[in-house]
Amino acid sequence: MPERIRRLRMTAGSTACAAILCLMGAAVPARAVTASTPGDAASSRAKATAAVDAMMGFYDRNTGRWDPESPWWQSGNALQALLDYMAKTGSRTYMPEVRNTIALQRRPLDWWPQGGGEFRADSTDDTGWWALAMVRMYDLTHDKQYLDIARTDEAYMRQNGDDTCGGGIWWDLPGKTYKNAISNELYFKLVASLHNRIPRDTVYLDRARQSWKWFGNSGMINDDHLVNDGLNTQSGGCANNGGTTWTYNQGVVLGGLAELYRGTHDRQLLTEGRKITDAVIASPALSPNGILTETCEPAGGCNADQSSFKGVFARNLAELDALLPGRPYRAYLDAQARSAYAHDRNSADQYGLSWAGPFDSAAIGRQESAVSLLTAVL
Repeated sequence: MPERIRRLRMTAGSTACAAILCLMGAAVPARAVTASTPGDAASSRAKATAAVDAMMGFYDRNTGRWDPESPWWQSGNALQALLDYMAKTGSRTYMPEVRNTIALQRRPLDWWPQGGGEFRADSTDDTGWWALAMVRMYDLTHDKQYLDIARTDEAYMRQNGDDTCGGGIWWDLPGKTYKNAISNELYFKLVASLHNRIPRDTVYLDRARQSWKWFGNSGMINDDHLVNDGLNTQSGGCANNGGTTWTYNQGVVLGGLAELYRGTHDRQLLTEGRKITDAVIASPALSPNGILTETCEPAGGCNADQSSFKGVFARNLAELDALLPGRPYRAYLDAQARSAYAHDRNSADQYGLSWAGPFDSAAIGRQESAVSLLTAVL
């Protein structure tokens, strides 16, 4: 499968606030601004707060989702973005919405009731996004129930793995036809995160080490140190399928390496993370003129999922960068935030697809991506 195709999940009868409250690009003219500098009157926190407030314009209290007509996993990613912002700033303004989302979305899914709820879905990566958000909710509240949900999700993801291609978990259920990067990266980050939050744990640490060993040897990291979309298991093989090097596949693995480093202090993990990051920055396709770009952007072909990928990269790169002497990638992240704020924002503090600009239109994927970027530089 050369391109990752996501099934859109819709909630029947829900009222999508995005249709009413969230303005599209044609309705709100892009603000003319010059490139921002460290001396701008608007602080980094003010910029992030404005982006979060704009993101909450997509929120539908009845369903607990951000734009219920968008893919379900994006609400999990928006929740993560919001919780990351709370962790960085100490704000609890939207905690009622956070609790509402968790209460409603942890119920059995309409399209996958056999999962039994707790974010267990028919795509293992969908489960992984929500599970990592539960880890962050535990960080904020120290309430063990959220860590327990994440552990339930880990078990569910793990049970959908086997020895095909030497290990790894399947992306699609029940068919189990595709072993891809994102499901396995999310699992790797999840087990490493659980280890770091459970005193005297050895089980999750072993699983994290095994997961990274398998992923690192799977062939999904190509000779250019970039992560392709997956393996050609749908054709009966186990080779790198040469699929698109989506930015989020470059990102989540960085967060996993950072978490595993915290648990092991193995500096080789940081070295591996730097190889991937340096490859992204050096790539004329992924960082043209120094601005992170999804490969689908130039042709205008990005779908709802792909519009949110770059924020995932920024979030995870910031986690890795925080562990490195001298914060070598802070300047790169700052450059992304300055460009997006200056060139990819409208008068409602909504962000478009291309961080190089110009602003095109507003949607939850674009906005949650910007929130993660602006939070990454706090």
